[in-house]
Amino acid sequence: MVGRVGGAVAEPAALGRWTEEVPMNGHGSLRLLEAEYVRRHHRHEPTDNQCSSALVKHIKAPVHLVWSLVRSFDQPQRYKPFVSRCVVQGDLEVGSVREVNVKSGLPATTSTERLEFLDDDEHILSIKIVGGDHRLRNYSSVLTAHPEIIDGRPGTLVIESFVVDVPDGNTKDETCYFVEALIKCNLKSLADVSERLAVEDHTDPVG
Repeated sequence: MVGRVGGAVAEPAALGRWTEEVPMNGHGSLRLLEAEYVRRHHRHEPTDNQCSSALVKHIKAPVHLVWSLVRSFDQPQRYKPFVSRCVVQGDLEVGSVREVNVKSGLPATTSTERLEFLDDDEHILSIKIVGGDHRLRNYSSVLTAHPEIIDGRPGTLVIESFVVDVPDGNTKDETCYFVEALIKCNLKSLADVSERLAVEDHTDPVG
């Protein structure tokens, strides 16, 4: 599937479908650096019955603050508005499994998710859904955080990508649209919480 962001065409094999969460500097060019981040860290290989997409978000907060929220596998409710409760089984490490309770209003009640990859140096987090009461089968996601400068101050570029099965009775576009809507809400909330922390924590060193 060929994806477009701001008029730029992404190679389907490398980038899949792109969705832009926020306009980039008010113009329609897809930055080469962002495309390189996707090629390097977000290379999903969807099958014929799967869809894949990537979203970007520019956050006016330093990467160490944003990452402190993202890496909290045991506390996704710190920024994810649809999570009401989370319990992790065992130690918090790669392979750990969390049981997430979802707030009412969504077509789901629980989600069982495994931590697939965590890199604090490169700011990479990967999660796979392995069970639960929902329709997101074989769902895997990768989230990366990259330092950047926004309006002359430390900021963070966040990219989140996913691959998931297309449920019976749905199209690839419908499935991507639904998952993208959830991710957009999460990324907006991540930005809101991070930017509030940045105001409170402006004296801390940038990590």
